Amino acid sequence: MENATPHYVLLDGLRGVAALSVLVYHLFEGVAFAAGSSEQMMFHGFLAVDFFLILSGFVMGHAYDSRWHSMSFASFARRRLIRLHPMVILGVIIGLIVFLSQGAQRWDGTTMPPHIIALGTLLALLLLPSPAATDLRGNTEMFSLNGPHWSLFYEYLFNVIYALLLRRLATRWLRLWLVADGIMLLAYTVMGDDGTLGVGWSSSPLNMLGGLLRVGFDYPMGLLLARRFSKHRPATLSSALIFPLSAIIVVALLSMPSLHAFNPYYELCCTALAFPLIIWTAARAKDNRMDNLATSLGDISYPLYAIHYPLIYLYIGWLMAGSSPFGNSTWLTPTVLGLIAIIMAALATRYYDKPIRRWLAQHFNKE
Repeated sequence: MENATPHYVLLDGLRGVAALSVLVYHLFEGVAFAAGSSEQMMFHGFLAVDFFLILSGFVMGHAYDSRWHSMSFASFARRRLIRLHPMVILGVIIGLIVFLSQGAQRWDGTTMPPHIIALGTLLALLLLPSPAATDLRGNTEMFSLNGPHWSLFYEYLFNVIYALLLRRLATRWLRLWLVADGIMLLAYTVMGDDGTLGVGWSSSPLNMLGGLLRVGFDYPMGLLLARRFSKHRPATLSSALIFPLSAIIVVALLSMPSLHAFNPYYELCCTALAFPLIIWTAARAKDNRMDNLATSLGDISYPLYAIHYPLIYLYIGWLMAGSSPFGNSTWLTPTVLGLIAIIMAALATRYYDKPIRRWLAQHFNKE
């Protein structure tokens, strides 16, 4: 059964906090652009993706490590596709609608021919990175109709690597993997042009290498955390204290201003120490006083992440044109778009994601 293992509701809630942080991070990029600022107000907001991925690894290890004796790779793959891909498809469709509404043009004004749009859309629906010829917006994004889908591509990849390799590794080898990947990731970040862990979104080979190292650290970190957690009897901690405190700490870590040359060290400390500690602590809170809030946040977390970015494309287009349908206020447009994104995610959760996943599970996941 899919729910045979305990479910950690507060982790769902923290996933929702991270999704909202990603939304705010992307909106703040527009605010900074409009204000002519080189640094936005949630500088390290991209680390919310690393928090997501560590959580994903934790959930995978917790939910599946003990079930492989009765589960095939095909069954596992079906479960992950049913869980993730419906929102991928909706995110691509929304991205395509926005792209067409903006004249089907790259940011430089080049109009894209229909056959290139069709090919780029097909690749996006299959969650395959776009080569340069199908880069519809001309910004070297792996997924130019919906930029954040890059992390879902890597999550799919590491779902496969988990099923074929990582689950078989002894804990000492998993630790060695993390040490080796962490050293390479730190070296890449320190010596790279970006100087941060905010890589992986571009189809340039060097950026893709950074994304592979980044996810190659986060996901196994979650798996290791799940293994260690399973060996400890969870203490009963107060969710009324742990959940809001954890949420505040996550937002505070994401809001840290640029530390310039020290950014790589700060960011690796977040992913290697702070985020795992937060997840470990939140998973040990067992009373249900925060369950309703955490469940609501968790329900919209993945849909919000998967479909919000086309609204950012609209926002960027309005900024480049020097006008917005909501006026010239620096804050009104991003506020309205943020609320629209949350409403869209809530509607998608209730009327699309949950019903279609339920139907798919009934028809294609009968093991």
